[in-house]
Amino acid sequence: MSEVIKYVDRIGSNCNKWDGLEAKFGDPDLMALWVADMDFKVPQCVIDACTEYAQYGIYGYYKIPDGYYQNFIDWQKKYHDVEIKREWIRFSPGVVSPVNWYVKMKTQPGEAVLVQKPVYYPFLDAINNHGRKLVSSDLVNTNGIYTIDYVDFEKQIVDNNVKLFIMSSPHNPAGRVWKREELEQMLQICRKHNVFVVADEIHHDLIMPGYEHTEILNIKGYEDMLVAITAGSKTFNLAGCQNSYVILPDEKLRAEYDEFMADLRMSAGNAFGNVAVEAAFGGGREWLDEVLKIIYTNSEIIKNTFAEKLPKAVVSPLEGTYLQWVDFGAYVKPEEMKAFIQDSCKLAIDFGDWFGGEKWATFARFNLATSTENIQEAVNRIVTYCNK
Repeated sequence: MSEVIKYVDRIGSNCNKWDGLEAKFGDPDLMALWVADMDFKVPQCVIDACTEYAQYGIYGYYKIPDGYYQNFIDWQKKYHDVEIKREWIRFSPGVVSPVNWYVKMKTQPGEAVLVQKPVYYPFLDAINNHGRKLVSSDLVNTNGIYTIDYVDFEKQIVDNNVKLFIMSSPHNPAGRVWKREELEQMLQICRKHNVFVVADEIHHDLIMPGYEHTEILNIKGYEDMLVAITAGSKTFNLAGCQNSYVILPDEKLRAEYDEFMADLRMSAGNAFGNVAVEAAFGGGREWLDEVLKIIYTNSEIIKNTFAEKLPKAVVSPLEGTYLQWVDFGAYVKPEEMKAFIQDSCKLAIDFGDWFGGEKWATFARFNLATSTENIQEAVNRIVTYCNK
């Protein structure tokens, strides 16, 4: 492993990924390859900044410095070629929170919200928990490669009078990095039918070689009908810092968001989160580049090993995120997945049916942001079981 990246045995650190296994899976002795955070120490610049602030010893009300905004703005320009103005930026503690808020802001109970299954399951919860109608234009799966059926996408919108579309870009769990023309076509359809778009771009820095992410705000002319949400949490392993960016170029949409947040009395996060995020966007690039190499290596281990030893397992190409999507349907029946993954292989993964139902019951989502040794061990366990 790179000298820049430090793998950490997190058992006993009160982390949900490892120490929450008993509560989530009923077994504390699994290898944790589920919830999307990393087993790597954050960039040293983040540790240094948080240490300096901790040693200061006073944790009163915090005035967010200019660098918190400017480092993010500079990062977006340098690595995503998107111009963001400071006045466009608003706070949220995570990307899931504003997804829920926009379900409430832009729809009424009983109205329809569109997703593209299989999809990050908190999106489904945000719709169901608020009494909205869940509508899906399922992605088309062709040997593990996922694409959009635009005819069905529009049909679902029209037939159900959809008011809101929650977009995952890059897509979790399918691993697709949408091409610009794909994003444009979805936006055109949403414009045609007055559908508001919530674009979750939290994985936008985690792009594999040969692929390029298009920021939703780089597609001009739709600023009045969308919000972009992102964070440093996936990029730099800062989920516990509870700090995300809501980006609203449109003045009316900003006013609407501010009014909603005024009712919640939530305008900023905690000081340590701000300090960590500012430092990460200011000096974390070398660290991220090394992490991306590890993720790519781990993905290649899964792809190549299964291609050789489990050739009927369908491994979706990892274009973006650090989440590998695999279908074991040729080897395991849907009702056997839990026994296969947990009881036999002693692994904790995100089960496919969490992302949309029984249609994906033979799928598994693996978190690749861990040591290569862990991924190789997990693959070996699966191969051994399937080849009995």
